[in-house]
Amino acid sequence: VLQTNGIAFYSYKDQLIFAKDEILKDNGTPYTVFTPYSRRWKEKLKSTTIEDFQIEKHKASFYKYKPQPLPTLKDIGFNDCNLTWQAPALQNDIAINYNTTRDYPAMPGTTRLSVHLRFGTISIRKLVKQVMVLNEVLLNELIWREFYQMILWHFPQVINTSFKKEYDAILWRNKPEEFKHWCNGTTGYPIVDAGMRELNATGFMHNRVRMITASFLTKHLLIDWRMGEAYFAEKLMDYDLAANNGGWQWAAGCGCDAAPYFRIFNPYLQTEKFDKALQYINKWVPELNSLQYPAPIVAHTLARERCLKAYKLALNR
Repeated sequence: VLQTNGIAFYSYKDQLIFAKDEILKDNGTPYTVFTPYSRRWKEKLKSTTIEDFQIEKHKASFYKYKPQPLPTLKDIGFNDCNLTWQAPALQNDIAINYNTTRDYPAMPGTTRLSVHLRFGTISIRKLVKQVMVLNEVLLNELIWREFYQMILWHFPQVINTSFKKEYDAILWRNKPEEFKHWCNGTTGYPIVDAGMRELNATGFMHNRVRMITASFLTKHLLIDWRMGEAYFAEKLMDYDLAANNGGWQWAAGCGCDAAPYFRIFNPYLQTEKFDKALQYINKWVPELNSLQYPAPIVAHTLARERCLKAYKLALNR
């Protein structure tokens, strides 16, 4: 439209530190494993000056509009759960302790900045400059974000197919009733149900629990990762195509740098490790240990054996 009206259009890198072809192997090909990618990313960062965009001089060119009141969460379909808006700022204590607190969903141990990165209400340049002097584990999480963006750029087919094509031969069960139980948080596995209920009520889910729920859907229920990916895309306020796709393919074992297919999270052990006092679970599953709470939808041992058999059959191992 702009071109037909004789108007020039320029695009600028904004949501990443390094994009597209800026981080490549020595032979000019893209990385498909995170660790060497992150190593090269950090090397390049050392020789790069991160500068914030100078927007003050462009203020006069901004489109003038009459601000409208922002809709409430309830207005856009979320439950009335008394959520409060968190300003887009990194708290130093959370950043410093991130590597020891990030896996515990009952603790305020994550930055909760993913939604701000997704909508551009915080600068990735400002955030990286803060994080690089506070906690390398947190910096790695920001690099994972760029890694998945790079994968999507070079391998756009991952939107619809497995990065490892042989995994598309898996015979998924895709039982509609079981998928419905997963979506509604009524699987009978408390940590899974807590995560799904948090997602449905708030549009957010703790990252550790995202891995557990994704593993449960793909491995325990043998439901296609694309169905879970689409559900997360519909519900997550911090939804990002590259990160969502990369995370789901990681959980299903079919991604570029994924957990091996035989790694199947045990929801009970995950609970014992990361929510032993059941603080997170009790918040979202108040009927736990009552007659109202459903029995497990499938036995863990049976599900594990069924999953391994299906994957081995597809991969001819």
